[in-house]
Amino acid sequence: MMQIIDRFLDRTTMYRLTVYYLVALLGIATIFSAGHILTFNPLDIAISVTAALATCLIGNEIAAAVFGATANTESSTITALIMALLIPPTYPMNIVAVVLASGAAIASKYLLTVEKHHVFNPVAAGAVALALLTPFSVTWWVGSPWMLPFVALGGWAIVRKTQREDMVATFLVTFFAITTLSVLFTRPSFSSLTTAWIVGFVHSALIFFATVMFTEPLTSPGTKAGRRWFAVATALLYATPQVPLFGQVFTPEMALVLANFGAFLLWPHYRYTLTLAAKKILAKDVYEFSFYLPEEKITYRPGQFMEWTLPHSSVDNRGNRRYFSLSSAPTEKTVSFAIKYYDPPSSYKRTLVAMEPGGSIIATDVAGDFTLPKKLSQPLVFVAGGIGVAPFRSMLKAIVDRGERANLTILYVNRHADEIAYNDLFIRAAGLGVKTYYILTDAKSLPPGWKGGVGHVDAKMIAQLVPDYQRASFYLSGPQPMVEAAASALANLSVPDKQIVTDFFPGYAT
Repeated sequence: MMQIIDRFLDRTTMYRLTVYYLVALLGIATIFSAGHILTFNPLDIAISVTAALATCLIGNEIAAAVFGATANTESSTITALIMALLIPPTYPMNIVAVVLASGAAIASKYLLTVEKHHVFNPVAAGAVALALLTPFSVTWWVGSPWMLPFVALGGWAIVRKTQREDMVATFLVTFFAITTLSVLFTRPSFSSLTTAWIVGFVHSALIFFATVMFTEPLTSPGTKAGRRWFAVATALLYATPQVPLFGQVFTPEMALVLANFGAFLLWPHYRYTLTLAAKKILAKDVYEFSFYLPEEKITYRPGQFMEWTLPHSSVDNRGNRRYFSLSSAPTEKTVSFAIKYYDPPSSYKRTLVAMEPGGSIIATDVAGDFTLPKKLSQPLVFVAGGIGVAPFRSMLKAIVDRGERANLTILYVNRHADEIAYNDLFIRAAGLGVKTYYILTDAKSLPPGWKGGVGHVDAKMIAQLVPDYQRASFYLSGPQPMVEAAASALANLSVPDKQIVTDFFPGYAT
């Protein structure tokens, strides 16, 4: 079952998964309302969703035209669906609230920005504006005990997809620690503590907030350490609901807005419109795209990734946004990424491959902890599968450009020999102590005279090619099944978890 779920997650974009999840929650809420399990009218839910969608989609088109930006339908749809789950569907009064809050959410994406990047979670910003400027407010009605199993299941899928388990765990642990301390200092008893935990977990929107709202990539830090601090700060704010703010009771959306502001001050995100300088074919169905650096230079570390938005017509159900690891190094004059082109392709990759020099793409959100250690003298092993070699190219190019010697072994796995990319760089790196082993998994189609490895990376192969594996730090990047198999092999060799680093690889949305 887990393999089926992971395969689905691997081939579904984060945004598309979120849309599916929110639609499912609204569908379940409608069924529960029809069965009188929830106290709403199914027709009112439909009206609320329609009003939110109309406001967000139309408002986003208008705002994009006014500000000369790209109208992202997927993002606006998510905003609308979340808003419909927060504002109680009680027609006709809720229509005004839904329209006002949804309009404020879309406006925040364009007005509350720095360097064309929105600072606040749009839904939270819209909800705060609704509370501060109108007599209406959100109730987070999705936080119902009947909805909790579905909220938790879908929320878990989103967190697994985005690999933010540590962030959510830190938030929840901090929240319940604060709740426990608050009870112990005010009304210490086992029953009071149990009640507080049940209310916090079951009778609130805590899980929805934790898994959907505050994990939004564009308004939270891009590194694990930053996300943990962000989680602690958000939990501290979330757990103080009785503090008045501008005459209003402090709410979850206010907590998130304040945390977003603090995160931007400490870990700012920027948005860049980049022009294609060149594209080239690296190997069979493998393309690399290089873009001119903007005037405000992009600061990143070798191995990090960015979100890439490609505006195009007839966007298919896989959307117009992807996460790609940077294949370029900070020492280069362009910023690059590489892709694997599958047939049939998505509208995104079809448009990307057809792009000519001079075309543009939008890059956002430099992030990731899949980066080189400070000391290259320690034994390092890169295990790359297919296009997962891209972040390793970034790291290796930085090493070569700096002329540093490295105790580095690379296990580069492909199905066929014609899929091997960046061979020239591996040859250059050999002069700096880097050893590269090419491994093909399709034993039936080996080229004549093949001298590399054959098969999958397992414990035997690692032990044979990396004699000092017990001391080495392993970096794994590629398709999820390969990464999991390599990690399992390392576990069989008793390599400690702290010596294994896996790339954030959000999946092949072809």
